[in-house]
Amino acid sequence: MALTIETSHDSDASTTVLLADDHAIVRMGFRLLLETTGKCRVVGEADSGEQAFSLYFKLSPDVLVIDIAMPGMGGLEAINRILARDPRARILVLSAHEDTSYPRRSMQAGALGYLSKRGAPSELLRAVSAVARGSTYIEPGIAQRLAVQGLKGTRGPVDLLSEREFEVFVHLAAGKSVTQIADLLSLSPRTIGTHLYNIKQKLGAQNAAELTLIALHAGLLNEGM
Repeated sequence: MALTIETSHDSDASTTVLLADDHAIVRMGFRLLLETTGKCRVVGEADSGEQAFSLYFKLSPDVLVIDIAMPGMGGLEAINRILARDPRARILVLSAHEDTSYPRRSMQAGALGYLSKRGAPSELLRAVSAVARGSTYIEPGIAQRLAVQGLKGTRGPVDLLSEREFEVFVHLAAGKSVTQIADLLSLSPRTIGTHLYNIKQKLGAQNAAELTLIALHAGLLNEGM
């Protein structure tokens, strides 16, 4: 259950932040880190993509800090829906995924920043500050890998998927059914079935087990999913 907290603050210059992560301990750590600086104020917390979407429009934070792998529709879909209603939304993705697929997809969706949860605390503070100003911020190590891949033209088969196919693929690989994915993404089962067919064709997969293996090999699944 998401926890919404709105408190008064003496400084009008503080950056308001909405935290979206399905782990309460993680949110507590980020809250403490951000608020001890005196420059940020966490105005709400969400533990799913749906709650992040809802709270964003209730609280209008300066920055949404959101995880990718959450229950429900997930971070990418939440980003898409928020930006569809508010193109000026400033979003920072904070994820356990350090491969290049998620950062690339997040930035293509319209997020302004991407940061690994393994990064230094000071990195989070810099990223939130940059995104609040409307600047782009990608963790240096991840940015370097993205740049190298771009120069060498080395992309995996997963990069052949469209944005929607990628979302469906990750949900399928995580064990969700076609019906569950249709509900999460507000699409018909038939549309999801079409995406599934295209995904299998592009990835050369015969069944769900092979899709899961491809996702694992690409570093798209972790224990938190």
